[in-house]
Amino acid sequence: MITTKTDGPVTTLILNRPAKRNALTPAMITDLRSRIAAAEADENCRALVITGAEGHFAAGRDLGDADASTPLRDVMAYDDAYTAVFEMLRRSTKPSIAIVQGYAVAGGFTLAMGCDFVIADRSARFGALEMRGGFPAAINTAILSHLCGPRHAIELLLSADMFPADTLFRMGLINELAVDDKELAEISKRRIDALVALDPIAVRLTKETGRAASTMPLAEALVMAKQLNSLLMTSGKIDAAAKQFLKSQNP
Repeated sequence: MITTKTDGPVTTLILNRPAKRNALTPAMITDLRSRIAAAEADENCRALVITGAEGHFAAGRDLGDADASTPLRDVMAYDDAYTAVFEMLRRSTKPSIAIVQGYAVAGGFTLAMGCDFVIADRSARFGALEMRGGFPAAINTAILSHLCGPRHAIELLLSADMFPADTLFRMGLINELAVDDKELAEISKRRIDALVALDPIAVRLTKETGRAASTMPLAEALVMAKQLNSLLMTSGKIDAAAKQFLKSQNP
């Protein structure tokens, strides 16, 4: 129910359950965790793409699997796997890109927001629909609270409604919008090509530094940043970059 495609340095994970709008099952979540781990371990992989099959991203968790009689250990195992997906995306040394069409609701909304970049068709619809069932979007509450301002986060989480991609773009939760399938493919290729062309060590350091700085007061974050600059200078990377720049100016 998840398909992996590899195109050079790009690994694409496709949520492939179109009859259910790619609704997520426990098996899919476990598989997704394993495939993200495999991409992270692959030295040839420089970008991880997550998308859905046949016009939709994901309609969230398949509520047909919900059963109050399920043993607590099984419920906890599912949620351990689910939260591990987001922790792996957050800590991954590779940039992750969600390419969204159609519905990205409930757990599908959360999964898209867990990626570093989101590229969406203007017709895509996002929503924390858990509220319609009378329960909170627990994981997405944690994700959105770190991604956007509190007023936007609470609006998305309490509305029990679906929002057009334009609204999330204005909130800063989507990087780029496309008007149709063709432009979505073009924008995605341009963005992914630019990411895989970057130095992988620089990408890793940027993600690690950004993650650490987000939990620090600015003064401490600046100390970390200046120390990183000193390490980069003594490693020779900045000197090499300067020489490469001069060479490009004087071919």
